[in-house]
Amino acid sequence: MGGVAGVFTAFGLSGSAGLNAYLPLLIVSLLARFTPLVQLREPWTALTSWWTIGALVVLLIVETVADKVPAVNHINDVIQTVIRPAAGAILFAASSNALADIHPVLAVVCGILVAGSVHLVKSAAIRPAVTVTTAVPSGGAATVPANIIVSTLEDIVAIVASLLAVLAPFILALVLLIAVVTIAWWLLNQQRARMPRA
Repeated sequence: MGGVAGVFTAFGLSGSAGLNAYLPLLIVSLLARFTPLVQLREPWTALTSWWTIGALVVLLIVETVADKVPAVNHINDVIQTVIRPAAGAILFAASSNALADIHPVLAVVCGILVAGSVHLVKSAAIRPAVTVTTAVPSGGAATVPANIIVSTLEDIVAIVASLLAVLAPFILALVLLIAVVTIAWWLLNQQRARMPRA
């Protein structure tokens, strides 16, 4: 990883950590241990130890289950408010440490900001909206809670984004650019729809 691709990789991995702290960490750990696709320098080589990989697997299982249990998922989001930005900082610093022109402190701050922003949008905007819009009225038929579906989709996005960040960072950047333009276009149309007509 080097140059602009390394920066895209760092942003992609730290953004994925905002959705699920342990998936991108585990992906980077496994790729660094078993493939030449990810080259980590000290102290980040600790991510490739069996102890770290085992701990990440256990933490991933706990977080994945907790994120899909109603009420527990809100507690999990509060706990993850610290963990996800920290994971983003580790991933940004670990994946960008090959770039000589990025200071380690700047890398950590960028990782915290990227992962923290994604987590904030997820836990403060998306999840509460999903919970409110899918509440089952008393006496209504129970269905699969939308939080489970949304959480599963978030996990899938975290996996795909992490893999793209490592394997095809420019494609990830293009996908993100398209997503940002689409969201901006949608918000602009929503604002125009709300404006009073003359």
